Amino acid sequence: MLEEVERWLRTRSWSVADRPLHTLLAAKRAGGCSISVVLPALNEEETVGDIVSAIRRDLVVRAPLVDEIVVVDSGSTDRTAERAAAAGARVVHRDEILPRIPAVPGKGEVLWRSLLVTRGDVICFVDADLREFSSDFVTGIVGPLLTDPDVHLVKAMYDRPLTVPDGSAAGTTAAGQGGRVTELMARPLLNMHWPQLAGFVQPLGGEYAARRSLLEQLPFPVGYGVELGMLVDALHLVGLDALAQVDVGVRKHRHQDGQALGRMAAAIYRTAQLRLARGHLIRPALTQFERGEDGFEPRTYSVDTEERPPMNEIAEYASRKVA
Repeated sequence: MLEEVERWLRTRSWSVADRPLHTLLAAKRAGGCSISVVLPALNEEETVGDIVSAIRRDLVVRAPLVDEIVVVDSGSTDRTAERAAAAGARVVHRDEILPRIPAVPGKGEVLWRSLLVTRGDVICFVDADLREFSSDFVTGIVGPLLTDPDVHLVKAMYDRPLTVPDGSAAGTTAAGQGGRVTELMARPLLNMHWPQLAGFVQPLGGEYAARRSLLEQLPFPVGYGVELGMLVDALHLVGLDALAQVDVGVRKHRHQDGQALGRMAAAIYRTAQLRLARGHLIRPALTQFERGEDGFEPRTYSVDTEERPPMNEIAEYASRKVA
């Protein structure tokens, strides 16, 4: 590991306990910083309401830390929007944001559009599929942004137990086995090509917070490559010491199957490829195999090849800032 990264781990890696809530409230009052929490959601009716309720109860009603909770629904066919609204979130549908530019499927697309429908100086992203959610996820990652003006982006780090089906209702939990795409794709890429980022425990984690002033300058890969792309681009834009991570404990969520993870890995590799060469993609597609009646059948999926430009280049965003 680079000496620079070892130093960064000592000076830019914290625990949620390092900044108690009363410290954050005092820092927020002193700095006049507003905070938006954004949950990108697609068919998350089982979990989104509990997450919104916890944030609202702990960080809006009991302590005025969060100024708005926004759920951006990217086309759910279940009761995600209804349950999020009932829990106290403002729900915005992806296709209603910036209708001039047709929306495409993908998490990064939703995060990019959320900048247009939030007002916070700090944007905190939280995945909508978390179980046994704690508001520590929010306080942990916004904390350094409130107390340290030199920090611009903070990732959550945590244990990710993997629940393996075993025939029982609960399944078997394997400690530390979550984050398979991180270990097999993202971490090798970062260590080999961007070794300054090798200290991030969860580089692909969906819980992170950043200053709006940084996010509006970054391009957003529309799909699963958004987290890796954001880290790499932020490194080049503001430098390693402006990035940080905070230990928030344990993250439990719904795990995807192997083929879905393969498609995710392909999108992440493509994001890295563009940043390494900004060159032509040889074949932006991934073929996987499923057993059918006549043996293994190929299924070919396109790999996300689109990125949204920095939001500060969008006319509607610029006009909103003037207003």
